[in-house]
Amino acid sequence: MNADIDDNLSLDQWEALKAIRVHAPRGHELIRFAVESLVALELAAIVDDIPVLTPKGRSVLLRGSPRLLDVAA
Repeated sequence: MNADIDDNLSLDQWEALKAIRVHAPRGHELIRFAVESLVALELAAIVDDIPVLTPKGRSVLLRGSPRLLDVAA
């Protein structure tokens, strides 16, 4: 199931997922649609108005990381 999610995330969603991982400061603007879609996929949650990774989101991010490095190269 996670492999399907890995393949279907947009670049904006990947960027938001990575930014959430490093606890982007409040001033850092994440694309609202991307964050909302990550919440809908249960990859992120909103806690005290701050997006945080869920265990499922952390797993997807770790699985997708090598592929993201290939894209960046």
